[in-house]
Amino acid sequence: MTAVLSGVRVLDFGRFIAGPYCAALLGDMGADVIRVERLEGGEDRYVSPVAPTGEGGTFLQLNRNKRSLALNLTSEAGADILRRLVSTADVVVANLPPKTMRRLGLDYESLCRMKPDVILAWVSAYGSAGPYSDQVGFDGVGAMMSGAGYMAGTPERPSVWSVPYVDFSTALGTAYGVVCALMHKAATGEGQCVESSLLTTALTVSNSMLIEQAVAAPDRQPTGGRAHQIGPGDLFRCRDGNWILVQVIGNAQFRRWATLMGEEERWTGDPKFADDGGRGRHGQELSDRMQLWCDGQTRPTALAALSEARIAASPVYKPQDTLEDPHVMGAGLFVPMSFEGLSVPVPVAGPISRLSASAASYRTSAPRLGGQTAEVLSELGYDASQIAGLHRSREVFCAESDDETNYHTSRY
Repeated sequence: MTAVLSGVRVLDFGRFIAGPYCAALLGDMGADVIRVERLEGGEDRYVSPVAPTGEGGTFLQLNRNKRSLALNLTSEAGADILRRLVSTADVVVANLPPKTMRRLGLDYESLCRMKPDVILAWVSAYGSAGPYSDQVGFDGVGAMMSGAGYMAGTPERPSVWSVPYVDFSTALGTAYGVVCALMHKAATGEGQCVESSLLTTALTVSNSMLIEQAVAAPDRQPTGGRAHQIGPGDLFRCRDGNWILVQVIGNAQFRRWATLMGEEERWTGDPKFADDGGRGRHGQELSDRMQLWCDGQTRPTALAALSEARIAASPVYKPQDTLEDPHVMGAGLFVPMSFEGLSVPVPVAGPISRLSASAASYRTSAPRLGGQTAEVLSELGYDASQIAGLHRSREVFCAESDDETNYHTSRY
């Protein structure tokens, strides 16, 4: 079976999450993705290290299906390699501030001089317009500036997420934009710039809350995670000390919840709780009643009763609980991938979307630094002696290749 993006070459200059994950998604569908990084490796290689060579969990997740080219972009020889490389590429992915993009020759205008029909997928913190455009920023910038961090906290303190949902959402949106741009190019022969920003993504995710404020101006206050627009919608501690999440949405589910509480008339007959909005406004009463019920339940008995009543609920897991969950394990939601030096497989999350006729493929694990430098340079026309000279002069870094260590055959 031919992969959907077979024959498409992607140059990944991304760092940390948004850029690299976008490129990984394209690689999963068959694109040839070349990760271009500094001679000593990008700083995102070494965040929260788990491998003997220092690579971290995020790096191992987001750099599957890629080849590593370690290159000095600031030298004349490095700039020549970049020109040759771009001339072979269909897509360039980068998440860097505008000034850095221009300095490295990765801005759209510079790339078009090398390859007129190139597609640039560019991610920044704030976008190209506006007074913050040249400022740097990470996932939390979007979460805090969109109002989400304030609303998820308490009146005393806002809350910071432990997972970078803005980064990952931005990568998903950017990959969607790249696929659209590839379809446009196939029809017209034209490339284009696909621009995304962390702030734009965060505003998208928070948009309904912002629309409500713009139109109705309720000036909602933070409630420590208790839902504002439904009820009960909160976290509850059970008798055994374990926590669960319960989210009751819609009148039908609310009636089932009231029946489970053994007090259907009390709750469904009160006009305060006639709809989701009213239940959100008076959510503390509902949370108090739900907590009273949970005080008499263990987590397993609570979840079983809620499931029987067809009420949305889930356990609140520690990371180890997630890895051991029978559904996560039984549905194969992680792909075990090897990495050199690790004695246990890396549980890389499987594809978000599973296509029945054109499956994603996890072919190789994250590359060692410069693991394919010689291979890529050879494809660009450099002979063995030239490559050796570039390595000796520190224009590139070439590591020994070990296809058996990095090869992986899992398909979806």
